[in-house]
Amino acid sequence: MFKLNEIKELIELVDKTSVHELEIENEGTRLCIRKPGKSELVHVQPAVVPSLPQVAAATGQAISAAADNAQVPAAAQGAESAAADANLHKIVSPMVGTFYRASSPDANPYVNVGDKVGVKTTVCIIEAMKLMNELEAEVKGEIVDILVENGQLVEYGQPLFLVKPE
Repeated sequence: MFKLNEIKELIELVDKTSVHELEIENEGTRLCIRKPGKSELVHVQPAVVPSLPQVAAATGQAISAAADNAQVPAAAQGAESAAADANLHKIVSPMVGTFYRASSPDANPYVNVGDKVGVKTTVCIIEAMKLMNELEAEVKGEIVDILVENGQLVEYGQPLFLVKPE
């Protein structure tokens, strides 16, 4: 069985090397870590692209090219949105896994947009290898946006929530 800190270390190691895929089996548990390739980026939605630390340079180029071809009003709106986002805290995924807003399908979500959260408030669950990992807000404030859908696969470092700090 892999420990959470071991998984994080492996993800960071793969991220920092030219290795694109790592598959390990330990005590009957299999772990597979893959970096997305350039061909995968073509189909990624803009909200997901900034969350992939291993392709930050390629993402910046793609965004610059898109901005050069965009109309001025759209570019101005993007600048305003970026300035507003700069004041917000991003709660990011500490691992690759499946995002769940509630403890079970019939339970109420941990948080909704507009909810006040504290440092220790549980905001979601990330399931990795059949382990349910509760994620805490780690900041006091108000949930402004939920960036992923329930049941969606998330990447390491992917923003999940935007919080307006108090």
